[in-house]
Amino acid sequence: MPTIAVAGNVAVDRIDGEPPSVGGCPSFAARALRMLGREGQILTRYAAADQEFFERVLSTLGVPLTTLAAKSTNGFGFRYEGELRTMTVDSIGQPWSHADAAAIDSGVSWVHVAPLLRSDFPPEALAALAGDGRTVSYDGQGLVRVPEIGPMKVDAAFDPALLESISVLKLAEDEAVVIADGPFEERQARTLGIREILVTYGSEGCMLYVNGEGQHVPAGRPVLGVQTTGAGDVFMVGYVTARSDDDDPRIAAEKASSLVAEILEERKRSGISEPI
Repeated sequence: MPTIAVAGNVAVDRIDGEPPSVGGCPSFAARALRMLGREGQILTRYAAADQEFFERVLSTLGVPLTTLAAKSTNGFGFRYEGELRTMTVDSIGQPWSHADAAAIDSGVSWVHVAPLLRSDFPPEALAALAGDGRTVSYDGQGLVRVPEIGPMKVDAAFDPALLESISVLKLAEDEAVVIADGPFEERQARTLGIREILVTYGSEGCMLYVNGEGQHVPAGRPVLGVQTTGAGDVFMVGYVTARSDDDDPRIAAEKASSLVAEILEERKRSGISEPI
């Protein structure tokens, strides 16, 4: 049985005017697990009307997949300029519930939760995912992304109860700035009260905060000139996998950075913009 699970909605992504592609953490997480040669359970949801679109990718993931029913599916638009991107919210997916945690396999000890918007995982759903002694990591875009159709809006008006079930938090640089209302430093890390916080800075690596004390972890190998959709998802699957093997946080972050570089290098060699 897998010891790692990834829970998150899939999405219809429209990237730089290309045809729609399958987005959301599940597809990127599956790719990361395959490259690591590891088992893992992936839990996702989408509306029945979108089944044909998603099945062409999800049926080839190569890892155990649990699909939950939903009334709506997430959708996003992306525009890239180098490592900078702008986003729009095209549609909002159905939130997860306390009952959905029952779908996690009994052998899972770590769950990476990958919300696309703040509405995806209410506090009661996170509490259930953390039940039975499971350790929960969480993508911080679920703290700051406002669930509203149109240009992506971010703010720090999240429910503090969201933090109560989280042991590991990943923040992209822009998300960290929103939460801190300025530079994210050790004081902000201590205020959040989460054991492990990773703030990612793209090709510049990440800052790792353990119990509020920070250290810089360089990128494995900076890879420029390639679109980076899904890199944060890959990073967290690498990190959680290493932590589930009892690697210490810094070693886990280094392994995660190397995994991202490997996937981006392969993407660059392929010469295609679609991230899967």
